[in-house]
Formats: sequence, C-alpha cells, structure tokens
Amino acid sequence: MSKYRVLNDEQAQSFLDKGYLVVHDCLDTAIASRWIAEAYERLGYSKQDPSTWQKDIVWMDHKNQMPVRDLAPKAWAAILDVIGGDDRLETTVMRLNSSGHFSTINSFQWSDSFIVNFHRGADKPWQPPSAQVSGWHKDGSYFRHFLDSREQALLPIVMWSDMLHQGGGTFIAPDSVRVVARYLYEHPEGVDPHDFNFQEMIGRCTQFEEVTGQAGDLVIMHPFMLHASSQNVIGRPRFMSNPPIVLKEPMNLNRENPEDFSLLERATLHYLGLERLDFQPAAPRESFWSPE
Repeated sequence: MSKYRVLNDEQAQSFLDKGYLVVHDCLDTAIASRWIAEAYERLGYSKQDPSTWQKDIVWMDHKNQMPVRDLAPKAWAAILDVIGGDDRLETTVMRLNSSGHFSTINSFQWSDSFIVNFHRGADKPWQPPSAQVSGWHKDGSYFRHFLDSREQALLPIVMWSDMLHQGGGTFIAPDSVRVVARYLYEHPEGVDPHDFNFQEMIGRCTQFEEVTGQAGDLVIMHPFMLHASSQNVIGRPRFMSNPPIVLKEPMNLNRENPEDFSLLERATLHYLGLERLDFQPAAPRESFWSPE
C-alpha cells in the first residue's frame, strides 16, 4: 500500500530527481473562474479590452478565501504527502501583501491573492530560460536561511488560469536545488536572505525549464529551487498564486525511523547524497518582518 494519499511513485521520484512534481486537476474551476472575473472588477480592467490592462504584472491582495481541503482537496492531500501530514503544518503564517507589509494568514486557506502577468516583457523578443535571464532567486526574504528552515517549506505554484508557452510561466532550474542544499549545508551559521549570490549559483546550473500547464494544475517545488519570472508575449493574462507552506518545526533530517522522513526531508538528504544528518544550527534562528 502506498504511503501517500494522492501521489504516485512517479511523482515522488520527480520530486527527488528534479526538485518538483505536478498534480493535475486540483481546483474547482467554477470557483476559479468566478474569482478571476471578480479580480478583473477589483482592478478596474476589462477582460475583453487589453487597453485597460494598465500594469504589466500585478500582485493582488485577497477578497475571497476558502479552506484548501474544500477548494482543492487533491492539492491539499498532495501537499500533506510532501511535508508528512497536517500535524507538521503551521496554521498561521506571514505573507507579504501588495502594500509591502507582512500580514498573518491561515495556511489552511487559499485565496484570490493572485499574481497576474498581463503583458510583462511583451515589448521585447522572447527570452527562453537560461542563466542569462535576470531575477533568479530563492524565496524567503523574512528569515535567516538554514538547511532545515521551516519558514519556506515548499514553493507551490497554483495555476488559476492556463500557463502557456511564452505566457508568463515561471522559469526554474532543477539542478539548483542541489547547489542551494550544498551551500546551506556548508553554512550552518545560516544565511541572511540578502547575502545569497544567486547570480553565482545560477551560473553553476545547466538545467532550465519553463513551467507550463492548465488551469487547476499545482506544481510543488522544493524550497531550494531557484526560479525567475518570465515574459508574457502572447496576450493572454496568466493568473497564479504562491500560497505559503510553513512547518511547525524545522525539518528533522535525523529521524530514528527512516520511514518517518517526509518526502521533503528525504529529498533534502538526497540532494546532499546523505541518508541522514544530525544538523544543528550554529547561530540563532532569526525572522525579519514587521506586522501591519
């Protein structure tokens, strides 16, 4: 019997080999369509009139929200499969809103806090994913990063609309997970979020992909995945979100029973070439955020 609720062996292996997995048909598309229609109204844009799309990309605050287990039960089960169960998931987390402040949200809820790419970079020729693309980064601007950090446990991409080729899909570098894992392993004192040299890190990578998919798809990535925004040159707005996934406790990379390792913990050890690791931070854990 599989140890997972919805993931199959191929998906689990993809997370170990490539640092991400894909789960299809996760969202209630009727709700997604309604929330997107309301998003246009909130922005004062017309879906049929591109001349009203004043900003090329928009980070929206939420109006609607629902428990993930109701809105996207398959996605919820997949996330729990990766982190090892809902008893390891932190309920309340911090999120940076459009005003530049952090606010408290419930991680058991998903909302219409969309990132909408209307036409970012449409005035320039399409640039495929490569180390030369600008903006490569690892998420987590509000905490000191350790190998086992809990604050950014997963990097999810929820596709509320189709994410088409050259249509604003996130660029990822699958082999960057190994690079970042090794770097954090070599820095047990932790790394300030502003001290990462992402340009140097991405220069050591050779695997680059453009994330595409259909409305309702969920991509679950390892938190060490370097990624970057891309251009939308096809004239179709792309609606996505990155709901935060935070653990109650840091990853345990030295569990007594190997069967108790989550897929996330197994993957982290896999990218280091280890079976277990008694990781101990050499400096205090720190958070850098101010509530509204």
